[in-house]
Amino acid sequence: MPTRRDLLIGAGAIALLPSRAAATPQQRDREITHLTGGAPVSNDSRVTLTIPALAENGLSVFTTVRVASPMTPDDYVKRIHILVERNPISRLLTWHLSPASGVAKVSTNIRLAATQEVTALVEMSDGSFLQDRKTVVVTFAACIDGR
Repeated sequence: MPTRRDLLIGAGAIALLPSRAAATPQQRDREITHLTGGAPVSNDSRVTLTIPALAENGLSVFTTVRVASPMTPDDYVKRIHILVERNPISRLLTWHLSPASGVAKVSTNIRLAATQEVTALVEMSDGSFLQDRKTVVVTFAACIDGR
């Protein structure tokens, strides 16, 4: 039977294990550059990222991205990406849309590891990129186990 000393030694060894590092704002920016191919990104009022300014539980943060687009064959949203700066990975999600989507609106629950800025990056059919960013204060963090 393990003693209290054995349990403390085991807990100390687990605490020394390397944890998965969180992404940084620089990694998020590199991911944006990768997705855009270096094209300029404009902060545009056509993109609306709706997310709570205060998330009491980072395990499930309801997020919606809406883009004012006619969604016609000549003018539509091709992709919507959600990027963060302090989770284990920068790019959380990518949605692929087409004119058949009818409306450029997506919703989901995301996990946030800590207080951070969330970015909605939108790729339009003409090759332009738009974004909206919001800062979310997280009181109970998710992703603390690196998953």
